[in-house]
Amino acid sequence: MDLFGTNFLSNNLMLPILDFFYGVLPSYGLAIVALTLVVRAALAPVSAGQIRNMRQMKVAQPAMQKRVKEIQERYKSDPAKQQEEMSKVYQEFGNPLAGCLPLVLQLPILFALFATLRGSPFADVSYPVELEIVPRDQVVQSQPVNAQPHNIYVQPGLHYSISAVSTVGNKLNAGEETLLDFRAPDGRSLDSIIQEVSNPNVAPHWTVKTGAELVELTTENGQTKLKALNPGKVSLTGLVPGLASNEGFLFISALGRVGAMDSNGMIHWDTVILVLIFAASTYASQMITNQGDTAKSPQQDQVNKSLPLVFAVMFLFFPLPAGVLMYMVIANIFQTAQTFVLSREPLPENLQKILDAQQKTVTTPAETLPFEPNRSKKKA
Repeated sequence: MDLFGTNFLSNNLMLPILDFFYGVLPSYGLAIVALTLVVRAALAPVSAGQIRNMRQMKVAQPAMQKRVKEIQERYKSDPAKQQEEMSKVYQEFGNPLAGCLPLVLQLPILFALFATLRGSPFADVSYPVELEIVPRDQVVQSQPVNAQPHNIYVQPGLHYSISAVSTVGNKLNAGEETLLDFRAPDGRSLDSIIQEVSNPNVAPHWTVKTGAELVELTTENGQTKLKALNPGKVSLTGLVPGLASNEGFLFISALGRVGAMDSNGMIHWDTVILVLIFAASTYASQMITNQGDTAKSPQQDQVNKSLPLVFAVMFLFFPLPAGVLMYMVIANIFQTAQTFVLSREPLPENLQKILDAQQKTVTTPAETLPFEPNRSKKKA
């Protein structure tokens, strides 16, 4: 499913920008940095509206809730008048829902950027294929196998839309053979394209996930053939290595590595550092966003402080490729800096008066009771 046109934006916006920056800066690590900064800078005006709205709503919320409740009580028998007065409240304080629109506008581009960094050339691309083997004498009605296409880089700056195919289809009789292949829309096989560009680093291969006893795989001259042995269902995975999955950048040893720990129990400290930087920048963003918020409860304050830890644990146990983590760290630092700058902007006059009143209430010391030890004694 192409959510929000993710594939279209990735193919026609993200990848051309990525190829451009790789041509200028022949490093995929630097290309990720440049791509992230360009996208965040393009979205800065939209995200600024969201940040401003959130800041203003935090100040206006107590007074706004009080006014809304009064209007609902006063005009509960007159919906038209109630709606009119509510409109006046929104004009004075702003609409709480206005902050949602900038977020929705950003989602398609951010999803496309995320999807781009999770695919080739930064990560291995897998193609799931399901086959069914039926008895030798049974008539089959096979359907074509065309797994969802992905952009596959065969060399820096050069990629093709590639699908996984089974030449016979998704149903085979026992004893029948089929060719498992990766192909471009024009019918060329990925193996022939790789030979044209003379890049042995991209070597696709097939594995059997379930039903290994039902089939036999043989590979010869870059071609993989599957022979059906016994009836049953078989799950296959075609894998195409990412061109830059093992490329390092700064302290990151491999942009395509997934997780802070491998199957052998070895800890990859570069991934751990990325997760910790992300958590620290999230904490800083939370502190900047909530500074001066006198209405928040101790419970809400605790949630805000624990959120970075939740993210850190999540990315350690539900890992992402190092290149994606790097993008998230850069984007988070950019967002934190933008939030800091906007937090210094003056509020509208009516909201500034409300904020001054809130802060005065919080900072005014309570009257000292007679029995308190620090109470100054009256002179005789």
